[in-house]
Amino acid sequence: MSRSATNPWLNRFAILTALATLALIGIGGLVTSHGVGMAVPDWPTTYGYNMFAFPISKWVGGVFYEHSHRLVASAVGFLTVILMVWLWIKDSRRWLRWLGVAAFFAVVLQGVLGGLRVVLYKDEIGIFHAALAQAFLVLTCAIALFTSAWWNKLSERIAPIIDNAGLRRLFAIVTVLIFVQLVVGATMRHQHAGLAIPDFPLAYHKIWPPMDAASVATYNQTRDAAEGTNPITAFQIGLQMLHRIMALLIGIAVVYSAWLTRRQLGVRNPLAKLSLVWVGLILLQVTLGAYTIWSNKAADIATVHVMVGALSLVTATLLTIVSFRLLIPVRAANLAAAKSETTEFLPDKRAATSVK
Repeated sequence: MSRSATNPWLNRFAILTALATLALIGIGGLVTSHGVGMAVPDWPTTYGYNMFAFPISKWVGGVFYEHSHRLVASAVGFLTVILMVWLWIKDSRRWLRWLGVAAFFAVVLQGVLGGLRVVLYKDEIGIFHAALAQAFLVLTCAIALFTSAWWNKLSERIAPIIDNAGLRRLFAIVTVLIFVQLVVGATMRHQHAGLAIPDFPLAYHKIWPPMDAASVATYNQTRDAAEGTNPITAFQIGLQMLHRIMALLIGIAVVYSAWLTRRQLGVRNPLAKLSLVWVGLILLQVTLGAYTIWSNKAADIATVHVMVGALSLVTATLLTIVSFRLLIPVRAANLAAAKSETTEFLPDKRAATSVK
């Protein structure tokens, strides 16, 4: 059995799996945005039917979104199994083959969490389910990167550069911040309380809204009764304010990262180009977040907001991975230089022996 690090069709299949995962996140976002997560109350069956035999005539209302979500999830699971097997048979890198195995177990866990969310009716499981979906998308995109010819030839085309600006660490920190932000967003979405703060950029017409019991009671009295959501709490208001503050910090960090990358590496470096895409995604994400509030949480806008957030996380992760390939930490560069100097001044043992 011949294995290689270059398999064009395997790379194309990995990209397909990643795109299918992004589509799954989008459909999952529609399920949550429309509040139809329990439109199908049983699992793994659908109203007693095998999910693959559920009559199309019954795909109506919220059932359409939830059942479609299950079918696409099954398709992603099937693609992941194929990807794992293909990697194990054809790719020569042992660590990448085990990464495929990790993807398989992650998609199985994701499916189980989705089912338990229905069976146990626990919003907390839904939050973990959403967070794992983001992590799984990152994993499939990383596999797509590692199987690409671009990645395999990267070191040949671009010489490593000393990371004087600390870009590797900066990218990694911002990536973690974005993931935490997405978890906060998922927590907000699974509260089933609509918009805890209905205005933007202010919050209840203030920079920071009062969150005492009397103020929260007033907010609940003035909320639109036709919205059909649960009363809000001080915790939910604070959570949304945290979401806004983190969005501001992430926006500043991403713009600064892009500026520093272009300054340090030049405009033609892949990291500089990808960082500009990153800035564009973050700006679009902030705009969509604002429109989600202004549109009173319109399902389509909120779902696109989720998908762009996922793409922002993927871009941040890819930037981090590529930076670890192209950039050398200052400390490592100094140690290498010191070792080279030490080796240069060591006496030649063979020459000493010949003199004797």
